[in-house]
Order: sequence, then structure tokens, then C-alpha cells
Amino acid sequence: MPTRYAYLGPEGTFTEAALRTLKPDAAESAFVPCSGVDAVFAAVRRGDVDGGVVPLENSVEGGVTATIAELINGDPLLIAAEVTVPVQFTLFAREGVALTDIKRVATHAHALAQCRSWLARYLPDAETHTVSSTAAAAQAVAEPGAPYDAAISARIAGERYGLRPLFDGIGDRSDAATRFIHLVRPGSLPSPTGTDRTSLVAFLTDDHPGALVELLNQFAVRGVNLTRLESRPTGDGLGRYCFCLDADGHVADAGVGEALMGLRRVCKDVRFLGSYPRTGDATELTPFMPTRGTTNADFQEAEQWLARIRAGQSG
Repeated sequence: MPTRYAYLGPEGTFTEAALRTLKPDAAESAFVPCSGVDAVFAAVRRGDVDGGVVPLENSVEGGVTATIAELINGDPLLIAAEVTVPVQFTLFAREGVALTDIKRVATHAHALAQCRSWLARYLPDAETHTVSSTAAAAQAVAEPGAPYDAAISARIAGERYGLRPLFDGIGDRSDAATRFIHLVRPGSLPSPTGTDRTSLVAFLTDDHPGALVELLNQFAVRGVNLTRLESRPTGDGLGRYCFCLDADGHVADAGVGEALMGLRRVCKDVRFLGSYPRTGDATELTPFMPTRGTTNADFQEAEQWLARIRAGQSG
């Protein structure tokens, strides 16, 4: 069977751009658009595709709820890679539609949140409607009898569906970016590169003073740097939360491995989501420098020291 990859569709989404960045040599037939994030997860879990790409977090709007919910629930999948894509928005309309004709605008919820200032200034009376993706918005506007007059989407989407660009760069932040993850079924992990990230979900045993501190201390005392911490409801009742974490390092690193073992001891459950290469510019990819006593060699020496004591030898 040829290799195939699912992504949040339809054609022309930022997610498709992320997938093409991750798999630049893949055949055109390898790309499988899905109607929603849940559909991408389902396709990977069923084995219909070899992997899937979904958005995880945006630099302006934060975590993508649908993706995080799927990572927490359902059969576990692993993150094998990530990529960050700059997000630039364009206002598209059908041929002959002017700015003054626009009464209804369609886009994705995250795109809408990132373009509010522009809309308030140039289309203050227009209704805004959210759809499953920015590409779906462009697709809807292009259809005969469309209920929308314009779409906010990526440039690639508007052009793919034959729309005319009215305004480029309408986002409120010029440096906005979205982080995408490549999901696969559980199996072997990517080898450590020295600039890796480990993702997981930690479920607290119970609600008591210092519970979150206990969790964070597992990383702090071992010199492991956390780059993301987000609380999410477990669905078991109000006030019950789990925590989604990203940490510098690979599970093969001694400090990260021991931190995960510590979490396993103090948490009700820990879902490992993967260790994979980080992406970013040269500064962001500078290897994390462990503090004194937290290098792999330090952990190995301490383990050997304890083994000698347990064997009745001099420490």
C-alpha cells in the first residue's frame, strides 16, 4: 500500500501547508483531506493512513481544543514530528464583489480572533460566521449560491478555489504562527537529536494543596525545562483537571526518563505522547544545557554509586 497522510481539510488549509513541509517528497496522491480534527485522529487510529497532521497551538490563540481533547481521550497516538507555520490571512471574495458589498464573512474561529481589529475597522457591520477551517470558508464562498460574501483564509486556499484577493495581511499580529504535529500509531520513537521535545498528559490522583507543585517538582529537581503547561478538564466533573505538558529533551535522556517515573508515582495516570525533534530557528534549537548534577553522566554516576552501596561496597 502506498504511504498516505491525513490532514485537516479541505484542500488549501494551513494544515496542508504544514504536511507538505513535513513530507516535501510525498506524492500528490499521498495527501488525504479530512473534514475535522477528529476525523484525522480516527483515520490514523483505524490504520486508514500512515500518519496525520493537525494543529496543536497558535501563538495568539493558544491550544487547539479539538486536538488536545483527542490527545487526552481515545486510543493513544504518538507525536512523531512537529512544524511551525507562519500564519498570514487574506480577505477573499468572488469576482465582482467589492468591500462595500460584503455583509457576511466566513472563517475559522482562530482566524476570526486574529483578525478582529481589521474587521472592526474595515467591515464593522459585517456578520462573521465560523466554519471548520479557513479553507472550508474559501470553498463555501466559491460555491454557487454561497451564503457568505467573503472568506478569511490562507492565500493558497483562496487561489485554489478561484476567489479574488481583496486585502492581504489582515491579521492583527504579523508574527502569528501555528504549531502542527504529525501523529502516528504507537511504535518505535525517533532517535534523540539533542534538540528534542517530550509531550505528555498528567492526571492528578486527587485535589489537594500542593498537587500541581508535586507534579512540577518532578521536572525541576531533575533540571528538565518545561516549555508548555496547559490544564484541561477531564470530563469527570467540575474542578477535575489534567495537565498537558511539553518538556525539553527526549525520554531516552536520564533526566526526562526519571521525571516521567516520578510522575508515574505521584499521578493517577500519565499518558506519554511522544519524544520528537523540535523545530524553530537557530536560537530556539540551541541544545538545552543541563544544570550541575542533571546531565546524563551525573544520573549514571549516581545510579552506579547507589548500586555499590546496595551491594555492600564502599560508597
